[in-house]
Amino acid sequence: MATLLAFAGSNSSTSINFKLVKYTVSKIEGQNVQLLNLANFPFPMYSADYERDKGYSNSLVELKGDIEQVDGLIISVNEHNSNPSAYFKNVLDWLSRLELKFLADKKVFLMSTSGGRRGGMGSLEVIKNLLPRFGAEVVETFSLPSFHDNFDEENGISNTDMAEEHLKKLNEFLTKI
Repeated sequence: MATLLAFAGSNSSTSINFKLVKYTVSKIEGQNVQLLNLANFPFPMYSADYERDKGYSNSLVELKGDIEQVDGLIISVNEHNSNPSAYFKNVLDWLSRLELKFLADKKVFLMSTSGGRRGGMGSLEVIKNLLPRFGAEVVETFSLPSFHDNFDEENGISNTDMAEEHLKKLNEFLTKI
């Protein structure tokens, strides 16, 4: 049995990417999954001055510890102006200050969604190319376009083809951890 950590790269209390992560986790059986809501992690903006004067927050150290304990991660990244949110980039910056290879040997199922037709593809591509720098292997990716048209709060992904693609990629990821 694998141990997984799942979260969205968003600090919004109404994050559609967190909804996608929760849905994804609900499809996993026989694995130990920890679901984190990063909206509960108030990380300050990174600066060398802050790091020098105040060090690392307990939340940051705990998040790094949670990452160290798992075999794989399920992450859904939000998008602001075709890039990852400043919040998620900030989280990565802080984690990399604790240890550059904080994702060493971790397999990742990377997702994104947005209200638009591109489904957060800009952010997905940026993070897909960035995570290996920290030691991760991005095993599978999935983008859900037009979230409000293709996701139902009660049933999850409502578009049959997209639901099948999502499940196929999730299962591929699970076979590799």
